[in-house]
Amino acid sequence: MPVKDDLLEILCCPKTMAPLKVVDAAALAKINERIQAGGVTYESGAPVKEPLEEALVTVDNERLYAVKDSIPIMLIDESIPTAQLGEEVTALLRAIPGKQ
Repeated sequence: MPVKDDLLEILCCPKTMAPLKVVDAAALAKINERIQAGGVTYESGAPVKEPLEEALVTVDNERLYAVKDSIPIMLIDESIPTAQLGEEVTALLRAIPGKQ
């Protein structure tokens, strides 16, 4: 179940206070390919081991937050910096509309 619009309206990145947008299926599939290949880490440096069911990304496309069972995990240490995901993924993230 996707994050509800009213919740998305009040959420922001706890590190930068940037608004968030929902990651679409195409970008999520590419992100999960990168996770499966290994080398994707959380902000804390720990490896991301599980594929993402859903995710939110900051409108500046710098940081991902996983959504588990419709609950956004808004912990800085468990965010995923997007720079490590490569240009193909960041281009997909930039193409997702969102409020600045």
